[in-house]
Amino acid sequence: MAIGIGAADPSIENKTQRLAMSRSAAIVQAQYEMLTIIKGVTLTGGITVAQAMEADSLLASKIDAELKGAEIVKTEWTKDDGCMITLKLPKKRLKAMGLKMIK
Repeated sequence: MAIGIGAADPSIENKTQRLAMSRSAAIVQAQYEMLTIIKGVTLTGGITVAQAMEADSLLASKIDAELKGAEIVKTEWTKDDGCMITLKLPKKRLKAMGLKMIK
């Protein structure tokens, strides 16, 4: 799970646009946080996912696609139209890509 926080430009007068902008920013931030976590995972063979991604561009593309498909499990709004998103990516989806992780 990863959490992202996004804020909208307060000069935008339309509340719907501010909410959409802050939600999008929060999703991108949560995806970045999740990618950081995934890259640090050690695979069997002693290399990290980050090292594997450097050597295999197809793997990098698959991970990117999985991140974009991560499930939004919680959305919270702040009083100033900011947004906090919690994303979830089940480990089984990473394993389905062929990643063999050390427990």
